[in-house]
Amino acid sequence: MLAKRIIPCLDIKNGRTVKGVNFKHLKDAGDPIKLVCWYTKQGADELVFLDITATNEKRKTLINLVKDVSRHINIPFTVGGGIKEEKDIELLLNAGADKISINTAAFKNPNLLEIFSKRFGSQCIVLAIDTKFESNEWWVYLNGGRISTQTKTLDWAKEGSNRGAGEILLTSMNHDGTKNGFALDITRKISKNISIPVIASGGAGQLKDFYKIFEKGKADAALAASIFHYKEIEIPKLKFYLNQLNIPIRTTK
Repeated sequence: MLAKRIIPCLDIKNGRTVKGVNFKHLKDAGDPIKLVCWYTKQGADELVFLDITATNEKRKTLINLVKDVSRHINIPFTVGGGIKEEKDIELLLNAGADKISINTAAFKNPNLLEIFSKRFGSQCIVLAIDTKFESNEWWVYLNGGRISTQTKTLDWAKEGSNRGAGEILLTSMNHDGTKNGFALDITRKISKNISIPVIASGGAGQLKDFYKIFEKGKADAALAASIFHYKEIEIPKLKFYLNQLNIPIRTTK
């Protein structure tokens, strides 16, 4: 069985790390470079860097910050925000990113997933899905959770997988920043219905939440932000805890 991954996420706005609740009420969470250095030492398996206002502001991801981050990191590094064309990916990979995350643009033009995966390899393409539970169903949301759609999350995850995405980054808007635990049901449903890895995001608050998302939610990786940024949970302690519960995990040295 492949080792489960622990992934800190840096949401970036105006060059600073920020964190909110349910995609709102953003607060400063520190300097991204300092956090990157900290997470590398802590034994994070990967990092995700999301320029959260790039799409809404109709601009490109902050290339210079990506370059700065890449100079301080020796683990896989995913970048997302405002990616719409092959040139965007080329620039980010040349700046030091290992993978790119695409969300709204892929939903609006699903052919992009096929084009990007053929050009750069599916292992490089992460399909980010922001989802919200309402009217007894999980729905896809766009533009950083600002725009609702009439597409069911499971349907889009299946299509994205079939079109060439290498993994799914699934964020529950209902759970984001609440620290009440991950969205187990939709994560498990997607994990069981597609063959590519699923990264669960939104709701981590305690050690047991990570155990539950791996054991019950069947996630391949768990992503969190504020509990890591504010050192409420430190990664070596989390990995030790999961290891004791027989969750396959890469232990920190």
